[in-house]
Amino acid sequence: MSADDVERAFREEHGRAVAVLVRAFGDLDVAEEAVQDAFAEAVRRWPVDGPPPSPAGWIITTARNRAIDRLRREGARAGKHAQAVLLSGPAEAKPEPAVGDDRLRLLFTCCHPVLGMAARVALTLRMVGGLSTAEIARAFLVPERTMAQRLVRAKARIREARVPYRVPEAEELPGRLAGVLAVVYLVFNEGYRREATAAEAIRLGRVLLELLPDEPEVRGLLGLMLLVESRRAARVRGGELVLLADQDPGLWDGAMAEEGRELVRWCLRRNRPGPYQVQAAINAVHSRPPTDWRQVLALYDQLMAVAPSPVVALNRAVAVAEVEGVDAALPLVEALDLDRYYLFHAIRADLLRRSGRDVEAAKAYGEALARTQDEVEIAFLERRRLSVLQGGGS
Repeated sequence: MSADDVERAFREEHGRAVAVLVRAFGDLDVAEEAVQDAFAEAVRRWPVDGPPPSPAGWIITTARNRAIDRLRREGARAGKHAQAVLLSGPAEAKPEPAVGDDRLRLLFTCCHPVLGMAARVALTLRMVGGLSTAEIARAFLVPERTMAQRLVRAKARIREARVPYRVPEAEELPGRLAGVLAVVYLVFNEGYRREATAAEAIRLGRVLLELLPDEPEVRGLLGLMLLVESRRAARVRGGELVLLADQDPGLWDGAMAEEGRELVRWCLRRNRPGPYQVQAAINAVHSRPPTDWRQVLALYDQLMAVAPSPVVALNRAVAVAEVEGVDAALPLVEALDLDRYYLFHAIRADLLRRSGRDVEAAKAYGEALARTQDEVEIAFLERRRLSVLQGGGS
């Protein structure tokens, strides 16, 4: 068994192991450090001895033993109550909410509203996903030391606020679940250019589906991520962004797209539409070219009804341009207050280009360029800008 195999297996079980130990210890730091100790031991032993029959059980047992050793050494500083609980065996079982998986408890803890959204995303990637601090720092485009400090502060805030390690009660669940789904989707969007991060978000989505199989928005989010991710291989060519209409469908992952479409079909049968389900349905339509733009526009109308926002209105305007023409779409875009959003300027530039207003289009492409640091987006926008400046319009 290679070191890469150990790391892959460990990442798959990291969230479960940390979650179990947090329940036992009541402390995120103690649990995380114990699991890291277990990982170091696995790297040393598994390539020599081979993987254990139950990697998850081995990791949890080893981590728990390391934590007990630590509590014995640190005594009162680590908390005598926690030490007593661990050394005397499991405490008397307490009633649990209807959903009682440890990983779900950990997800809801990391996504508690006491934290800002960026902290929730980072902490979820670290504690549930098992990503290293360096990996998370790269995803957030900050130095590793900065991210380490943010994670320390996030865990301290949870400790100071005495956030309960539990799944919300049934009456609390809808509101809290929305926050968890938002975090997972933000993780996915962080991975738009980073395949490993997107894969981690999809894995978190599968965990949620396993634990909350009857929640339509959970299925909708997973379906949305799968459908978007299925097009990854066709999204960039020659270091430049390729728009959906210009992508080669032969490069799409058909099995992933079909799994996403099946999740959408389940949601349609359930008929409890929510934002992620509608977005998944839109991407399901795109997954069978040529795109039926009238259906896409109807779905954006529904999305505006259930979750209106300027960004949704912007995307709806793209569908309007395909169905009713550029002249109908351009006023809709220009009425939006999205000056800081690069896609607003990129879409406006495209509509101006298609209207033959090349000078205005070039300026709008420049505005979009000033608002992105992504190299593939920059290459695409710069080519379009130069094209309209030269009168090519393509």
